[in-house]
Amino acid sequence: MIVTGILISLLLHAIIPWPENDHPRVYDFLISIIITILVWEGNLRIDDMLNKKLPWVINPAKRILVHLPVSLVFSAFAIYIPMLVFNTYVCENVELHQGKLMLSSIAIGVLISFMILSVEISTQFFSNWKKSLVEVEKYKAESAQAQLQNLKSQINPHFLFNNMSVLASLVYKDQDKAVDFINQLSKVYRYLLDSRNSELVSLDSELAFIKSYTYLLQIRFDKSFVFEMDVPQNLLSKLIPPMALQMLVENAVKHNEVSTDHPLTVSVSANENYLTIKIIFNCARMKKTQLKPDCKYTARYKHFTNNEVEIIENEKSYIVKIPYFEN
Repeated sequence: MIVTGILISLLLHAIIPWPENDHPRVYDFLISIIITILVWEGNLRIDDMLNKKLPWVINPAKRILVHLPVSLVFSAFAIYIPMLVFNTYVCENVELHQGKLMLSSIAIGVLISFMILSVEISTQFFSNWKKSLVEVEKYKAESAQAQLQNLKSQINPHFLFNNMSVLASLVYKDQDKAVDFINQLSKVYRYLLDSRNSELVSLDSELAFIKSYTYLLQIRFDKSFVFEMDVPQNLLSKLIPPMALQMLVENAVKHNEVSTDHPLTVSVSANENYLTIKIIFNCARMKKTQLKPDCKYTARYKHFTNNEVEIIENEKSYIVKIPYFEN
């Protein structure tokens, strides 16, 4: 900044003929350095403020239309006011010389600011663009891993074996219920096939799937597994990643005792911001640490929203709040 200020002062001296016996040259260097620091630091503050209020990744065109005029107007005032004070109180120049110096200073300062801003805006734009491409590729890799993991869990032999065992017993005991069981099982696998390549699904379709999934569990565990759901109709169009609820329910059943003496209750509710799944248990041997979603589960949400998955746990329940996403 100091070197730039000195160079600008020398440039002004080369453009404008200075009167003889004028003030010392060091004064010109000093005011030029001060103005350069004001313009430089001020534009950095403007850039920081706009990065918070109007990030590049949201609307780059609007950012340029706002950033450029604001910075140029600020630069013009940051040059004019110190020059006016300098000419009034420090080294007064003749009116003609003062006008030429003021106009030249503002013109050169704004031009240099425009050039620097152009380079800065271009650099930030391409830097954010490159960063977004890297994040997209990172998400693709994580999404592929998540899809593979989901596929593995979907075709888990234990899940299919347990349901086939339940179905075999139902065929002899209650044929009508066996038919219902087959229909719900087919809905589960139909959803798994339909959503395997989807990034997001509607809350309506996800809840329909989890109803079929928990129906199979209720038939298997009878009264030992309780499922409750209270979601307003106006929220059913919200979007969430597929299988978001299934993994939590599966972990709750897999790692904890589900019996008549120690029933497991899973409830799903929703408000405008979050879908909440609450796991209520009545057994001291519950392995709560196994219920926590892994880092890949929560990482899926970071690519879609700044809202994070919230986890609340106590002695009798485990609550996970899942944020919604815009279309």
